[in-house]
Amino acid sequence: MKIRELAVQGAFEVTPQQFPDDRGVFMEWYRFDKLEAVVGHPLRLAQANTSVSRKGSLRGIHYADIPPGQAKYVTAMRGAVLDFVVDIREGSATFGQWDSVLLDDGDRRAVYISEGLGHCFLALTDDATVSYLVSETFSPGREHGITPLDPDIDLRFPLEADELLLSEKDRGAPTLGSLTGKNVLPQWSDSLKLSAVLQTGTKGMRN
Repeated sequence: MKIRELAVQGAFEVTPQQFPDDRGVFMEWYRFDKLEAVVGHPLRLAQANTSVSRKGSLRGIHYADIPPGQAKYVTAMRGAVLDFVVDIREGSATFGQWDSVLLDDGDRRAVYISEGLGHCFLALTDDATVSYLVSETFSPGREHGITPLDPDIDLRFPLEADELLLSEKDRGAPTLGSLTGKNVLPQWSDSLKLSAVLQTGTKGMRN
């Protein structure tokens, strides 16, 4: 398993080792110990989600309040999606920047997204099936969105605008700029505090 940090701090690309034979293929698509070694703490599994999307479906940009936030471990079980991680943490050196990873059923990469980051993906195939492990259960009052069409964020999609399928909620979500400075976005300082608490908790459990 190879783990590479993305351009946005707190996000990692995970490439599992695959073991093919005449029957098919086997792989470990999630290893808490491998992830903990680079993140500093394991992913606390609270819920597992799966979505199935038509080609052109654009989901996000979604994020959750900190604390407690919601870390995610995302992979494509079938088809392909282009997965985006957006830094929406006010005070971060990379605020407003993003990185992307192709998730598909060939290389079978995954992305780890720490608390406080924005997440979005575009389905590149029909029946694109995405599964993700999350650290907190869904709580509507703590879940928020930013439009993925925000021109200032400028996500680059390999499809034409008229090929994109968005929910009305995502299409009508506010821009990042309209939320900046209003104490509604995750704060970089809070994400650092949360990370320290999670790492301390991990050490405490081992002592």
